[in-house]
Parts: sequence; C-alpha cells; structure tokens
Amino acid sequence: MNKKMITEQLGFWTLRLCVGLVGLILLLILFDIVSKGIGTISWRFLTQPPKNGMTEGGIFPAIVGTFFVTILTAVLAVPLGMGCAIYLNEYADDNIFTRIIRMSIRNLSGVPSIVYGLFGVVLFVQMMRIGTCLLASGLTLGLMTLPWTITASEEALKNVPQSYRDGALALGATKWQAIKTNVLPYSISGMLTGTILGLARAAGETAPILFTGAAFFLPFLPKSLFEQFMALPYHLYIMATQHHAIETVRPIAYATALVLIVLICSMNMFAVVLRYKLRKRKKE
Repeated sequence: MNKKMITEQLGFWTLRLCVGLVGLILLLILFDIVSKGIGTISWRFLTQPPKNGMTEGGIFPAIVGTFFVTILTAVLAVPLGMGCAIYLNEYADDNIFTRIIRMSIRNLSGVPSIVYGLFGVVLFVQMMRIGTCLLASGLTLGLMTLPWTITASEEALKNVPQSYRDGALALGATKWQAIKTNVLPYSISGMLTGTILGLARAAGETAPILFTGAAFFLPFLPKSLFEQFMALPYHLYIMATQHHAIETVRPIAYATALVLIVLICSMNMFAVVLRYKLRKRKKE
C-alpha cells in the first residue's frame, strides 16, 4: 500500500469517526429526552391547557400557538423569498450591486435570532404599533426565515441547466413563460425543501417571540392575530429555567421538548418526502 492510499484511508476513517461521534451524541440526547419525557405524554397532556401555574394540565395552547405562528411565518417568507430568488437568479444582472445584495442575504442568515427579536420589537411592536401579539411574532420569524428561503430557492434555481431556458426562448417563449414552464417545475422541489427546513428552524426559535408576543401562561387560544399566544419553545424555556418549581415541572419540560422535537422532525420528513415525490413525478 503506497503513501497516497494510506493517506486516503486515514482521511476516510477520520470522516467516519466524526460522523460516528456526532451520531452518538445525537442518540444520547434523544435517549435522555425520550426516556424522561415519554411517561408524561398522554392524550390529556396534548389536548388540555395548563393548570395551576403550569404544574398540571397539558400544552394544547402552546401546540396551537406554534402552528399559528409558523403559518404566519410561511405567509411572509415563502412568496417573498421565492420571488426575490427568482428575480436575483433570472432577471437581475450580474453586477456589483447584485453581488452586494447576495452577500447581505448570506450575512443575514447568520445573524443571531435574538437580534431579530429586538428588531421585531422596534419595528413591529413600537414603530408600527402592532403590540406584542401573534402577528408581530409571525412577522419577526418571517424576517428571520427570509434569508434562508432566498438562499435555498436561488441555489435550486441555479441547478437547472441554462439549456432549459435557451430552448424555451428559442421557440418564442417570453422570459416568464420560460421560467414558469422550463425552470420552476425542475427547481420547485429544492425550493420547497429549503423553505420547509427554514420554517422548521423558525418553529423551534425562542428569542424572536420572547419579546414580540409569546405569553408565559395563557390557558386559552388566541382569538385574533392581535392577541398574545403560547408557543412550545417559549413554554419549554420557562419550564426549564424560570418556573418557580423547576424540579416539580421537570417531567413536563422533558415532555414538551419531546413534542417540539417530533414536530420539527415531522416538518423535516415532510420536506424530504415532498422533494422525493416531486422529483419522481418529474422523471415520470
């Protein structure tokens, strides 16, 4: 065995070791959460509101609140993000101005979520006078998800060969007709997958909703977009760090964490299945 083969094998085994360590840590975390939280989960826990200062009852308002704020996030981030990606990739000229825009979008993807939370307070709660409510939290999470959506959608559009566009244009199609018929059908799976993953990340964020609308204890569902709401990540944060009887509610905190993990994993699995089905349909 020569030196190159030895180096190659060492590299492969190093990568395998890294993957194994990450997988082991993930399994340990999941085992800890599942083993300590599965005993608390029941139908009553999932369908009842919290009671007695959240020491009893369930997390139904938090589940519904998380669902509502995720929907609002999608309403803002999905059409605006995909539209921006289509313009940048298909219409905008490749000049210094568009390069600065792309660099800014990439940088915004790495901004800590607490910064978006403070920005949401200033813009939506104070300047626009929306108040701390479901709408303000949804808009804040939408802004946080927007760079992720734009980046994922633009990368999916870049993967479509240029010949698809040129062929449609050569047949007399307009620019938009070429995009609609020859580009979007082959890129929509990647665009939707990246978007759903971004929404899954937003559903698990605490900082952006901490200041803009999430409530500590609210045993009823919001009746409008201008009311406060409960959410799973904020509920978990309170139960794990701020509750007056942390040891008493520790099983509820683990059960809430397990429900949140299942919710986020379900969204991720939905993205994978959706991408597979869309790609299979196109091949057929």
